[in-house]
Amino acid sequence: MANEFLLIDGVGKVFETGRDVRVVGLREITLKIERGEFVVVSGPSGSGKTTLLNIVGGLDDATTGRVVLNGLELTGLGERKLAQMRRDHIGFVFQAYNLIPVLTARENIGYVMQLQNRAKAEVQGRVEEIAALLGIETLLDKLPNQMSGGQQQRVAVARAVASKPQLILADEPTANLDSKTAADLMGMMQKLNEVEGITIIFSSHDPLVIGKAKHSIVLQDGRVVEDHFPGRTDATA
Repeated sequence: MANEFLLIDGVGKVFETGRDVRVVGLREITLKIERGEFVVVSGPSGSGKTTLLNIVGGLDDATTGRVVLNGLELTGLGERKLAQMRRDHIGFVFQAYNLIPVLTARENIGYVMQLQNRAKAEVQGRVEEIAALLGIETLLDKLPNQMSGGQQQRVAVARAVASKPQLILADEPTANLDSKTAADLMGMMQKLNEVEGITIIFSSHDPLVIGKAKHSIVLQDGRVVEDHFPGRTDATA
């Protein structure tokens, strides 16, 4: 695949939960993701969605197989190099928002760039740019406890994308949102995908999210049961 950006090659995950008790989370998953795709990984609870995203994002180790992101194999990297990879190349959006409560939206959005030691003027300029793109300028000086859940999630998305990562991983980002707020959030994520060209991978069982997929992957019992491109007649599952 000429534009191959992310390779998940034979990835398996086994959890050791007690004496001689082993739970298989993923079973030899192989997938290819192209740069700039808008991907949704769906499936019932316990199918392996979050486990897969955690392994792709370097938050968990695969038991077998490998993950290659933009030519760099993540499998076997030390924790320090993995932390640098996550900081510089991967943005995360979680259903729990995970904003730093003592920081304003402006400070939360710029936090990763500060960790990257970018100049203050560059950080502030990018914060203003992404806030304007996402329509959250009025939230910049508010603390998380002064915002609704939907507003906090918008700020979390802005934080994930502000440092211009290559990949955003969004784990059930609409789970705590009402339908209108979820629809607004998905529209915002689509805009980011189109304007910024960032590859975005969601895990979700929300029909609204699944319906937006350009590349749809369905898991069941830790296996890929569907891998297709809705609306594309030139793609094969």
